[in-house]
Amino acid sequence: MLELFISETCPYCQKVMKFMDERKVKYKKFDIANEASEYALIKLGGKRQVPFLVDKDRNVQMYESADIIEYVKTIL
Repeated sequence: MLELFISETCPYCQKVMKFMDERKVKYKKFDIANEASEYALIKLGGKRQVPFLVDKDRNVQMYESADIIEYVKTIL
C-alpha cells in the first residue's frame, strides 16, 4: 500500500490527495502534525518536505506533487 506524508494545510498535498481519492487509489496518510509521523518522514526522506510518497512494494520514494501524480498514473 502507498504511504503519503502530508500536511492538511498544504495545497500540494491536497492536490495529490484529491487525485488519489478521485481515482480510488488506496493509501495510508501520515500527517506531519503528528510528531511521530514527522520523525518518520525525516528519517525516510531526509527532510521535512511534503507531500512525500512511499511505495514499499516497488521501493520508490519521492517528493513533489506533480511527480507523485505522474508516478501513481503509471501504477493504476
